[in-house]
This record gives sequence, structure tokens and C-alpha cells, in this order.
Amino acid sequence: MSNLATEHGFADEQAAPVEDRPAAPRSLVSRLTRLNLAVLSLTLLLTLALIATLAWLRVRDRQVQAAELSAVLLANSLAPALAFSDRDAVRNELAAFSRRADLLEVLVLDSSQGLVGQWKAPGLAVPPRVAAPSELQQARTELVEDELQVWVPVQFKGETLGSLRLRESLKSLQRDVLRMLLMAAVLTLVAIALAARALQTVQRRALAPLVELSDLAEQVAQTHDYSRRGRLYRPDEVGRLTERFNEMLKRIEVWQADLNQQLKTEQAVGLQYQQLAHYDSLTQLPNRHFFQQEIQRMVSQTVRDQCLSALMFIDLDNFKMVNDRHGHEAGDEVLREVARRMSAVLRLSDRLCRLGGDEFALLLPTLPDEAGAEHLAGRLVAAVREPMLVHGELMPVGATVGLAFCPLDARDAAGLLNRADGAMYAAKRAGKNTFRRALRHEDPPNA
Repeated sequence: MSNLATEHGFADEQAAPVEDRPAAPRSLVSRLTRLNLAVLSLTLLLTLALIATLAWLRVRDRQVQAAELSAVLLANSLAPALAFSDRDAVRNELAAFSRRADLLEVLVLDSSQGLVGQWKAPGLAVPPRVAAPSELQQARTELVEDELQVWVPVQFKGETLGSLRLRESLKSLQRDVLRMLLMAAVLTLVAIALAARALQTVQRRALAPLVELSDLAEQVAQTHDYSRRGRLYRPDEVGRLTERFNEMLKRIEVWQADLNQQLKTEQAVGLQYQQLAHYDSLTQLPNRHFFQQEIQRMVSQTVRDQCLSALMFIDLDNFKMVNDRHGHEAGDEVLREVARRMSAVLRLSDRLCRLGGDEFALLLPTLPDEAGAEHLAGRLVAAVREPMLVHGELMPVGATVGLAFCPLDARDAAGLLNRADGAMYAAKRAGKNTFRRALRHEDPPNA
């Protein structure tokens, strides 16, 4: 029965050691919040990077277009001065043009690549001479690291008189874009922080039924109370899960009730089997199987504790005559009456057993002395010898008792049995309806 209860998980469980207990489960709300926040943050950062890249390309293209337009206008302004080789006019135009922001250098060459005029930003190192691109007929732009170079032809009345190179720095534009990117990043972080709080609140509310269902499962697992039920909030996936969980709890509750009833039935049957295995069905006294186990225990305890105990073999006199003259039904009633009479004169610690037929055995643990056992043997004989009427007829029964002491007569169960059996036969030879104790080796045979 205990194996069955253990198999189905309804036996009492000992507390698991601390190191074997599972760790506390992590919050599903926190986990989903972190995952959603990570996805949201990655999306926002990628979006920010794409916007920054597009913004940089856009503003750079606009600066290139503005630089090309400025270079073309300057070339048109320089064309008359270059046609008449008026270098002063070229310098004046360049000086006026140098007010443009982010300008690094303006270089004017004639058709033979000769330097006509030049302006460079203060502190700028003199760059090496660069020849104009061959066959320059329209504006041409080059991007070199953090600056741009624009080449345009200087034409007058359809004739190319030279070329102009304009260099502008992109650092200011880069700083503006970076400043904008930093501001956008700060706003993105603020948005992520606000989104984290909002996600946690929303997901806690959305997952509240699932968290409640998880807590219910944990409580049921700890208390084995299968009468509890989950609360249904909405008819969604979690709601269907709650319904199925409640159905499972109901089935387990019914199954547990059936199992408990089965265990009780099996326990009652087991007690009946134990009663049949260890007790006599006629007299309700312990049987021979019980006696064999109990005498071993009594002898072992007596020898260990160095105390005194005794064994009595009791055989009924004239019992066969009762069965032959009055029938087995009367014999059974005689056995029940003899068992009641002998039990009435015993101590609570004494164990009277029926070995079979008309044979009985009495175990007397922890005796104060030998005289008490001998006095009890006389009382047993007297109790059985009292007139006994069964169905209105006097039953001529008596009792013969053999008495042996442990450890005086024997220190083991087999020896004690032999000594008590021998004493009982000595009492039979003495005339029945009496008792004899086992003779010691020094006692005379007629003692």
C-alpha cells in the first residue's frame, strides 16, 4: 500500500535538502519586458543609424551642389578678368568670394596651367600644385576625406580660358550632423526608458492571468489541494489554458478521492489479512505464527536485559472426549470459554496464544521472581477446572501446564520450548489437571 501511495505521489514527503530544491523561477513579465525592450531598442538604434546616414548623405549632396553652383558663378565672374589677364581683378573677386563659410582654398589657372590667382584659408599649409583635369568642360567634384574639391572651366564667349578649383571643408557639416545625432540618441534613450516602464506595466496586466495560473500551479504542487481552481479572465489563449488546467485539477481531484478510497479499502483488507495471519479465528488469540515470532523477541530481550521470563505449555485434558461425545460445535465453545477464563487471570503484558487443537502457550515477560509464575500456573489450572456448562451439559475438561524459565532453564527459544514441553508431559504423568516446572540439572527426578 505504501508503494502504491508513493508511486502516485500521495505519500508523505520529507522536506528536500536545501541544495536539492529548485531555484526560484524568474519572472515572465521581466523576461518578456527585457526581450521586447531589446527588440525595440535595436529597432530604434538601427532606425536612428539609417536616418543619420541618410541625413548625412542628403546634407553633403546639398553642400556639394551649393559648392558647384558657387564655383560656376565665381568662374563666370572671373572670365572677363582672365580674358584680359587682369590679375588684380582676379584677386579682388577671390577676396570677395573668400567670405564663404567652410572655404579652404580657391585656385585659378589659365589655359596653360599657369597660376593666375589663389586664395587659401589662414593657417592652411600650401598644398602641392595640382594640374586641372584635361578636357574640363563642366563642373567636376571630388570628395577627399573630410573635404570636397570642385573643378569648373572658366569660359568667355564659348572659349575656355582656364580652370578654377574650389576646396571646402566638410568638418562643420560633420559636427552639425553629429550634434543632431547625439540629440536624437538622447531622445531615443529617453523614449526607451519610457517604453520600458510602459512595457512592464502593460505586460504585467496582460500576463496577470498567466502569472496567477502559475502561482496556482505552484500552490497545488506544494499543498496537493486539487480542489482549487483558476479564475477565467478572457476567452483567449490563456483563458483556454485556464479552462484545461481546471479540468485537469478536477480529474485529479476525483482520481485522488478514488485512490484514497482504494487505499483505505486495501488498508482494511490488509488489516484483515494480518488478523488472519497472526490471530486464531476461533478464540481471537494470537496463533502459532505470532507465537514463534514473539518467543524469539522475548528470549532475546530477556538475555540482553538480564531479567527473568517464562513460558507455559498448556494442554487441555479430556478435550477429545468432548468432541467425540458432544460434537465439534461444543468443542469450539469449550475452546472459546477456556480462552476467556485463562485471559481473565493474566497481566496485560502476558501473551496467551493458541498453537492449534487443544494446545495453548503463555509468554510471561519480565517476571519479578519464579514464585509469581508458579502461582499463575496454579490459577490457570483452577480457572479451567471450574465447572463448565455448554448447551446445558457439563464439560469434563481440565488443563495441564508445563513451565520453563529463561534464562534459568534455557537461553534460547528452542531450548525453552523443549524444557516447557518436557515439564508439561511430566505434569501429564503426574495425573493431569496440575502443573510442573522444568527440572534443573541438580534437582532430583521426583522434585
